[in-house]
Amino acid sequence: MSEHIPLPLHGASSPSSTKAGTTPGSFAHASDVGGPRTFSSPDTPGMPQPSGKTAWDFLPEGWEVARDAEGRRLADAFATAPAGFTPITQLEHARLGVITPEMERAAAREPHLTAAQVRDEIAAGRMILPANRTHLGFALEPMVIGRASKTKINANMGASPISSGTEEEVEKLRWAERWGADTVMDLSTGGDLDACRDAILRASRVPIGTVPIYSMILGKKIEELTLDDILRTLAHQAAQGVDYFTIHAGVLREHLPLVKDRLIGIVSRGGSLLAKWMITHGKQNPMYEHFEAICDVMRVHDVSFSLGDGLRPGGLADASDAAQLAELATLGQLTERAWRKGVQVMVEGPGHVPLDQIEFNMKLQRRLCHGAPFYVLGPLVTDVFPGYDHITSGIGATNAAYHGASMLCYVTPKEHLGLPKKDDVKQGCVVYKIAAHAADVALGIPGTRDWDDDLTRARAALNWEKHFELSFDPDLARAFHDEDLDVDTDFCAMCGHDWCSVRISKEIVEFASGKAEGFVRERVVRTPALTPEQRAILEQRGHLPPEEIHRLATKTRSAVGAKAGAKAGCHSDYVDPDAATHLQRARLGAASSPEEDPKLVQLGRKAGPLAPSSTT
Repeated sequence: MSEHIPLPLHGASSPSSTKAGTTPGSFAHASDVGGPRTFSSPDTPGMPQPSGKTAWDFLPEGWEVARDAEGRRLADAFATAPAGFTPITQLEHARLGVITPEMERAAAREPHLTAAQVRDEIAAGRMILPANRTHLGFALEPMVIGRASKTKINANMGASPISSGTEEEVEKLRWAERWGADTVMDLSTGGDLDACRDAILRASRVPIGTVPIYSMILGKKIEELTLDDILRTLAHQAAQGVDYFTIHAGVLREHLPLVKDRLIGIVSRGGSLLAKWMITHGKQNPMYEHFEAICDVMRVHDVSFSLGDGLRPGGLADASDAAQLAELATLGQLTERAWRKGVQVMVEGPGHVPLDQIEFNMKLQRRLCHGAPFYVLGPLVTDVFPGYDHITSGIGATNAAYHGASMLCYVTPKEHLGLPKKDDVKQGCVVYKIAAHAADVALGIPGTRDWDDDLTRARAALNWEKHFELSFDPDLARAFHDEDLDVDTDFCAMCGHDWCSVRISKEIVEFASGKAEGFVRERVVRTPALTPEQRAILEQRGHLPPEEIHRLATKTRSAVGAKAGAKAGCHSDYVDPDAATHLQRARLGAASSPEEDPKLVQLGRKAGPLAPSSTT
């Protein structure tokens, strides 16, 4: 007789609100909303334990909250601010016990949370509500990012000196929203950045983030960056309505020697630019030195921090190294400083991380940053599949979300290769919606599996129309089905009638399979003809034919003036600065000099081991 091994349940509630199915719950920890292990995975032995501190331990000067004899905040106690203080940020309102209209609206999108729980998580620093006061006057729909809420995904987009423009970026924004992006980052580095950002903010229903240093150095060299440039740019973008800024304040001068032996150095654009500034001037990172002044600017419009990981690893070989972890410790200190200024904080994370190191990275951040939401790029779990990095990173993203990440920055098939086009945006969003939802189910967030259970009931009943209706992408599901079988049969095209196990299970009287109320089909019908969109899906699915790949490659070579058998100038190991500048201007029809067009984006020049990387 075989040995009975009990399921390793840890007390998590069933992710199905109806407790459907035969498994009583998930293997994750109990939900513990309001505690440091809110919706968390069990710790592998040796993992860093949660911090004993929260944002309540880093109140601004003059604020008070009731505490016990050991200095711990009393449960349900709220703070009192100095006389005459006017709260601005969501964090300040939450500390004072106020439930804002934005908290109410965000909670309505999280059925498992109350508005009071949202307030309490924001007050503890474990959740942010990125909602610039100006953006709230446009079309923004408030949402929250934190481990107590469902896992969110971000889509990156933006015009570059050689690709796209404002109209295309707004279209990509709408497309990203269509496919489930919870936030969008405008990473434009070319064209009219100001107009593009303004158009995106006015059109978006989701929070918008930026990396302001890109705008700070337009028309100048990074070495010329001043404190006035920093504060003026931040104030302008905050007034426009940007909801969160990526600020690379954690890259310190003393961290740079730790990078010299990396295989790929610094892959963050912001991190590499600031490294060059520090090396040139022999001074500390100005974003770190003047962090409180930056906080003051951001607080006015309630812009949240997304503390940038400027030393994130750009390959598996550099993951979890001394440079990355030193910066993470600094980001923990900056989190404390931002909380003291009343500014909301989330922290950015890697990058490229082997599968076995993901849990450690998530749980080390949980400790060093006192539970502030973790926003991670991927991470990619292998480096050798360019063109498929939405998949390599989706694997890492699922693990990251299960082990503690609150938001996942999507990766598209164009990662490392070029700017994403419309279909790349869709592919990235879909893969990351899969990762986020899979993690939420595994964590036992109440109600998250109801959608899955309903689709399972539709499959069991062989109710194809219900099956399509419940799927994330109904057009794709219907098109794939009707390619082989355009009749709504009581079997599937994979098995045929005689071998269809689902049909057989449904016909067994003693089984509940296929008999759920509201899912049983009334009759067999022929499905509607494929729409033009569905036909396009079928025609384009799979991979590009070899001749199309070669055609595109030839087109690219011709555009950059590469001769047969020669390497294109933009791909060479060293490009003469004047020749490269001429090539870009000829390609874009741009002004012939920076004096004629001060917004012309500066081209990179080879300038030593820590010169700016072309890798995003």
